[in-house]
Amino acid sequence: MTVTDTPSTTKDAVLLAAADLARGALEEIAEPGTVGTHLGMELLEDRLGMHWFECTSPGYRGWRWGVSVARVPRAKIATVCETNLLPGPDAVLAPQWLPYADRLAPGDLGAGDVLPFRPDDPNLEAGFEATGDEDVDQMAFFELGLGRPRVLSAEGRETAASRWYAGDNGPTSEVALKATERCTTCGYFMPLAGALRATFGVCANEWSPSDGRVVSLDHGCGAHSETDMEHPEPVPVGDPIVDEFANDVEPSEQQAEPVEQAEPAVPVEQAVPVEQAEPVEQAEPEPHGSDDPVTD
Repeated sequence: MTVTDTPSTTKDAVLLAAADLARGALEEIAEPGTVGTHLGMELLEDRLGMHWFECTSPGYRGWRWGVSVARVPRAKIATVCETNLLPGPDAVLAPQWLPYADRLAPGDLGAGDVLPFRPDDPNLEAGFEATGDEDVDQMAFFELGLGRPRVLSAEGRETAASRWYAGDNGPTSEVALKATERCTTCGYFMPLAGALRATFGVCANEWSPSDGRVVSLDHGCGAHSETDMEHPEPVPVGDPIVDEFANDVEPSEQQAEPVEQAEPAVPVEQAVPVEQAEPVEQAEPEPHGSDDPVTD
């Protein structure tokens, strides 16, 4: 990418020769190694020019460094005015900024989020306005259920109807194409009030995948109140038969008789004391007779 010098740049040789001065100013503020080759100079006004340099930073592909230089009348030296990092024709830019209300998409609203008020919403129009007549206003507010500042406009009803009819609860969804009956004949179908009554209603069948949702009259599912299927009679099954020729039937081994356990030893404290033997009577010594030898 090269900026071609216009014929007017040759009229100011001082500014054209200030390329090194401009590069030095960039190297003081730019990250090291991000100032590329000199792309040329553009004369903005008399004695005011812009030197362009390539930006080699990976995050700024297609961007250019710009350094404006100027000189006073009849001066032979240029001075630096300001430095800039500006996008070129092939620069990678962020998407165009959009207001918060325009960035939101259906399904983005979460708990605690609040949509901004849109006074010019094309889907809404002014509701009932008080006439000043107490009887008329009371009829509108209390008996007819009006009193909202704005209600759906014809465009709003058409937009909602088109979205619902083409969605998962319309006639072209997979569950509707496989159904044998339509919602218009289902006992769980509750028609809407107002202009959309002729096309839509609410499903009140807890077994249906559309329970609690707006469905079209020609929508359908397998939980229709009037559909049924044949229930075949149960086939009787006889007692099981064991093929003894294909399987060897052997009696299970009988459990061995439990071995009688020896009686536990009697504790010493509970043992019966053994009767003590009677003492043996000792013979009394015989007295010394006359026949006994006398010893001195």
